[in-house]
Amino acid sequence: MSPEAVNPYELHQEPVLDNPVLVVALEGWVDAGLGAAAAINTLLEQSRSELVATFNGPRYIDQRARRPVAHIVDGITTSLGWPRTELRCGQDRHGSDMLFLVGPEPDFYWQEFVDAVVELVVHLGVRMVVGLGAFPARAPHTRPVKLAATAPPSSSELVSLVGVVQGEFEVPAGVVSALEMGFDQAGISAVSLWARVPHYVSGMPFPEAGAALIDGLVKLTGVAFDSMGLYGAGDNTRHEIDQLVSRSVDHQAMVRELEESVDEAEGNALGLEEVPSGDEIAAELERFLRDEPS
Repeated sequence: MSPEAVNPYELHQEPVLDNPVLVVALEGWVDAGLGAAAAINTLLEQSRSELVATFNGPRYIDQRARRPVAHIVDGITTSLGWPRTELRCGQDRHGSDMLFLVGPEPDFYWQEFVDAVVELVVHLGVRMVVGLGAFPARAPHTRPVKLAATAPPSSSELVSLVGVVQGEFEVPAGVVSALEMGFDQAGISAVSLWARVPHYVSGMPFPEAGAALIDGLVKLTGVAFDSMGLYGAGDNTRHEIDQLVSRSVDHQAMVRELEESVDEAEGNALGLEEVPSGDEIAAELERFLRDEPS
C-alpha cells in the first residue's frame, strides 16, 4: 500500500457465512415516512446483529453535516459518538445468515466507498443485495403501501417480481444507485425496494411503509422476518391521519380522488403503471427533497 493510500474500512471480525443476503439502508438519502429506517431497525433488532466492519468516517463523512454526539454528565463531556457507516452480520428467524450495511450515506469518495463495499461483499460470499428506501407518491393512506423496484441491467428479472414505475425519467441519485452498478459489475444480483408513501404524510413516521419493505424483502429473498409490529404501529398512525383528514373538506376530497385513481388501476396489482406517472414521481421526489432539512 502506498504512503498516500487510506484504509477504507476496519475489519472487526471475519465471519464464516453461508450465502448471506445483504440489506442496504443508509441514512441521508430519500426516506419518506422513515420507511427504510423503520424496516432496518426492525431487521437489526430481530437478527441481533454484530459489527463486522467500520468504514473510515473522517474520510467519507462530512462531520459538520453529521456532527458527533457529545455525552455530557454534570457538565463534563465524557465521550463523543462519531457518525460511522457499518457492515453488520446476523441471522433471520430461521437461522439464515444476513448482512446489513447501515449508517450515514458517504458524503465523499463514492467510487472508493463502492469499491470497498463490493470487495467485502464478494469476500463474504453474498448471494443477493437488497436496498431499502421510500419515496413520496400520489397514493392514499387508506390503501396498502405498494412497492416499486430499481435494479441494474443484469438483475432485471428481480424488478419484474416487484413492479416498477413505468416510463423514463431522471431523479437525483443516492449512493445506493452507485452500489447497484458496482454489484452489477461484480456479477452479484442487486435490487432496491421502494415503498410508495402518501405524499401528504411523507414528512412524518409512516410505519406501514417499513412493514411493506420487510414483506417485500421476505418475498423476494426467502428470508424470515416479522413485520407485524410495524403493521400494529401503522394502524395507530392511520387512525391519527384519519382524524387529521376529517377536519378538512379539501383533504377529504384529495384522499377520495387518490382512492379512485388507485382503484381504477385494479388490473395492475401494484397500481404503478398509470398512477402516478414517472414525471409525477420525479416532481414529487424533487419537492420532497427541497423540503427536507439539510
